[in-house]
Amino acid sequence: MNLQNEIQAYVTRRHFFGRMAAGIGAAALGSLLNPNLFSALADEPGKAAARKPHFTPKAKRVIYLFMAGGPAQMELLDYKPALEKLHNSELPDTVRMGQRITTMTSGQKSFPVVKSLFKFSQQGKSGTWISELLPHIGSIADDICVIKTINTEAINHDPAITSIQTGFQQPGRPCLGSWMSYGLGSANENLPAFIVMISSGKESDQPLYTRLWSAGFLPSEYQGVQFRGTGDPVLYLSNPPGISSARRRRMLDAMSKLNAKQHEAFGDPEIATRIAQYEMAFRMQTSVPDLVDISRESESVLEMYGPDVKKPGTFAYNCLLARRMAERGVGFIQLYHRGWDQHGNLPKRLREQTKDTDQPSAALVKDLKQRGMLDDTLVIWGGEFGRTIYSQGKIEPDNYGRDHHGRCYSIWMAGGGIKGGITYGETDDYCYNIVENPVHIHDQNATILHCLGIDHEKLTYRFQGRDFRLTDIHGEVVKGILA
Repeated sequence: MNLQNEIQAYVTRRHFFGRMAAGIGAAALGSLLNPNLFSALADEPGKAAARKPHFTPKAKRVIYLFMAGGPAQMELLDYKPALEKLHNSELPDTVRMGQRITTMTSGQKSFPVVKSLFKFSQQGKSGTWISELLPHIGSIADDICVIKTINTEAINHDPAITSIQTGFQQPGRPCLGSWMSYGLGSANENLPAFIVMISSGKESDQPLYTRLWSAGFLPSEYQGVQFRGTGDPVLYLSNPPGISSARRRRMLDAMSKLNAKQHEAFGDPEIATRIAQYEMAFRMQTSVPDLVDISRESESVLEMYGPDVKKPGTFAYNCLLARRMAERGVGFIQLYHRGWDQHGNLPKRLREQTKDTDQPSAALVKDLKQRGMLDDTLVIWGGEFGRTIYSQGKIEPDNYGRDHHGRCYSIWMAGGGIKGGITYGETDDYCYNIVENPVHIHDQNATILHCLGIDHEKLTYRFQGRDFRLTDIHGEVVKGILA
């Protein structure tokens, strides 16, 4: 075989393009391992920390308390006294207006209105109406903004959660936490910029997929890292028996050299991400045990979060960890609590859910406030949609269920540039349609980014020939709730 034939046999088409990309790949590797190398947005030389926002932010971090399943707004945050007279009456066609409903109730011959079993009272100096199921949330009424007019087109769980997290009902796009990590970087090189924790109520069979905290088409370094409730907080955090920290270090150094050779050959930026993630995992072996060690928290703080705070994996424990993560510079912390999908036996199950979540949610806000962190920490509480005013199935004296409802539902926000002690938006007497100040989920996400100093129209990423953003081509900042 002559030299020319030997070269042709060696240089495959894939190898040729891989070598052609190596120059660009080297630049990509440098930018991933040292973001300050090419970024004009970096704050401090040599620190892979926060990139500069578009304007001065009010919030430095976000803690998102996501109530997966769809909390019933008329039982919790949207007081409807007119329902006393409307109870057990048929929902008028003029209210429903032929709107799409789920297959779980589309076959019903009637849609009887069902009032809430729970009493409301005005709380705080603001006089915010809050349910008896949320006494602890009531105690922070002057710190929170209740928004009663969040709305979405999705009426089933997976597309609804995917939509509010990524701005699109179909999977594949980056989630809110990944967009924030991409836009602002990290303030702590020893912990991920985006952490997820999951807890469950007593009855919770709704799945949550890891793609909900995926980076989508963004580089994978921006995806969320899930902390577990049992065993090691992160899988494989501990070294196997017989493996010392020094030996692990030598192994990682050898792997980095091998990966660097692969990167030189093929120029794949994901190889650089892999190197960076191995290094992050090594640093987390020291930082995470300290993070999850709550033994040095005062008894007064532990009591504030409630009796479950010492049980790893509970919502109370996760709320306390969220505060500790916020103190250490984690930028986006998302707590999912499952079990809010109450198609039947709603009164009993709602009592259980609020018992699990009410005190820790309020304690988190109080804890941040007493540490001087609430002003620059944005706390969000809410789900993917609400519940219908009509009953799913038969109404019994102490038992009924409600179907999914995306036309209007309630959330609350606190701190980080949000005006406390106000209620925003209004729904009709049937809690079915919005009559004043609608807030679409794109508006909600635009407002979250605004509090972080990010213009949602400018935070874009080019993929497959198009510039993408979290809010797609929609979204307006809700100026009426800004401090």
